[in-house]
Amino acid sequence: MTNQQKWKALSRILDQRDVYYRTLGKLSFDQSCCAPEEGLEQAGEDMAVISQQCYKITHSKRYERLITELHEDASGLGHTEQKLISRLWEEHSKVKNIPPELDYEMNQVQARAYGVWLSAKKQSDYSLFQPVFQQLVELTRKTIDLRDESYRSCYDALLDDYEKGGSIEQLDAFFDALKARIVPLVRRIVTEGKPIREDFLTRPCPIPEQEAFSRYLLELEGLRKSALVLMTTEHPFTTNFGPQDVRVTTHYYETDFISNIFTTLHEGGHALFMQNEPAEFYALHAADGMSSAMHECISRFYENLIGRSEAFIHFIYPKLREITGDTFADVSERELYEAVNLSRPSLIRTESDELTYSLHILIRYELEKAFVNGEMDFADLPAAWNAKYREYLGVEVPDDARGILQDVHWSGSYGYFPSYALGNAYGAQILHTMKQELDVDALVSQGDLAAILAWLREKVFSIASISTPDEWIRAITGEPLNPDYYLDYLEQKFTALYEL
Repeated sequence: MTNQQKWKALSRILDQRDVYYRTLGKLSFDQSCCAPEEGLEQAGEDMAVISQQCYKITHSKRYERLITELHEDASGLGHTEQKLISRLWEEHSKVKNIPPELDYEMNQVQARAYGVWLSAKKQSDYSLFQPVFQQLVELTRKTIDLRDESYRSCYDALLDDYEKGGSIEQLDAFFDALKARIVPLVRRIVTEGKPIREDFLTRPCPIPEQEAFSRYLLELEGLRKSALVLMTTEHPFTTNFGPQDVRVTTHYYETDFISNIFTTLHEGGHALFMQNEPAEFYALHAADGMSSAMHECISRFYENLIGRSEAFIHFIYPKLREITGDTFADVSERELYEAVNLSRPSLIRTESDELTYSLHILIRYELEKAFVNGEMDFADLPAAWNAKYREYLGVEVPDDARGILQDVHWSGSYGYFPSYALGNAYGAQILHTMKQELDVDALVSQGDLAAILAWLREKVFSIASISTPDEWIRAITGEPLNPDYYLDYLEQKFTALYEL
């Protein structure tokens, strides 16, 4: 067979695989958004069965032979096809030794864990979640032990999975840099910062009004309504089944309208990435190949760098007043800007402010590193969590629901959390570069986000799925990841905001 014939044969297999992947994703979406509580376990069983079909396809001798031969010689194929082959071969090398029984068990337990986590969170009882949590981590370790490649530790392997080149050594240095400048600034704000008006933040805002504003924000970001779904769930996320079917979720709180605004902007950022990858990537099965931090970079970009800017608040302020009527009639534009940027150590990561957010990620990183590598007993995790919140943020954790059970991530994955902090840093560095070419503040103040999206489409989305993180950020900004852009941005913004 020629390489072109091999590629066509592989494409037919990938077509079939993707049908199962989409089916699995839709079952997962249903489980998270609309399945009744009693139906969660059945949904998990169905997902495990579908996963078996994915396993069969990606572990077949024909599939393995094709990607191995094309990995060794991809001459005659295009650049995108060659990049995809390298990614498929690398992914396959990590899972090829997993027996079907272990793969099924892993998927079954992972699918069941979501319902267990949801119930444990509602009852604020970590002991209900601990057994399945521990089982998942142990199964994860087993799958990594089966790999041909050796790693310094199990957690190093997971970090590299989410962010190629990622390691404990790299992230320790990254978080040390963040700690050195963020922690002192947080303390200065607590002791020296000017008071910010916040009484209106808990005013009741009817959910229909919040939903209307969410749809307005998604349209303002530049999403195509005809290819978009907006629903609610306990822990918001975004998923896609191709550029024509992108699904955003949020969570409405009647007495916390701010939460929904920035959740919607965040998830809308993910959706923009999904809707704006090159059509070629989808046609060649190369789409959605970016790292987690690349994805979080764009969601945090729209949530914070754009969404919490003075320019953005200036533009949306009249629309917010229009949709909510008299609810915020006595709140000025400046008061709204200051309130949405209020910085205060808090309990909940997803509701935390822009400055302290990465400290929440640091806590999860340090705990993941310990329990994944077997350096901490699972029974001790709630106490360790609470102690770190006391140490880094100076807050007391009142219960498991607002503590160790607040995030859905540990019901299925480990090593993802650092992506949020890395995404923050990528975003600030990209914004610095963008501002050399665009008057970003002027565009945002006029609500012209189309020019920003066009820039991202050309510079950022066009190469993400076929680049390593280091290749990607260098291509966009001309240098490797440099957290100083992020830290400079935070210091300048919050020093001015709090008149330090």
